[in-house]
Amino acid sequence: MTEKELRKLSRLDLLELFVEQSKEVERLKKELEEANAKLEDRRLLCQNTGNIAEAALQINKIFEQCQQAADDYLISVRASVKPQ
Repeated sequence: MTEKELRKLSRLDLLELFVEQSKEVERLKKELEEANAKLEDRRLLCQNTGNIAEAALQINKIFEQCQQAADDYLISVRASVKPQ
């Protein structure tokens, strides 16, 4: 709406327009709050996913070390059982 059109409006029309604009502002604020909440949820999800991935890598390293220890033990047992 142009400035010229606004000047032609009555006070009642201007008040109605103001009320509509206020409602639109409130709706947009609520929408923004919801979007920010979703964004925060996604940030937490990404952060937790990163933590889970790091934990999985650490567990894999532990399993590798355990497997190596088991292999070393089997080698030593086999070596002690073989006739000399």
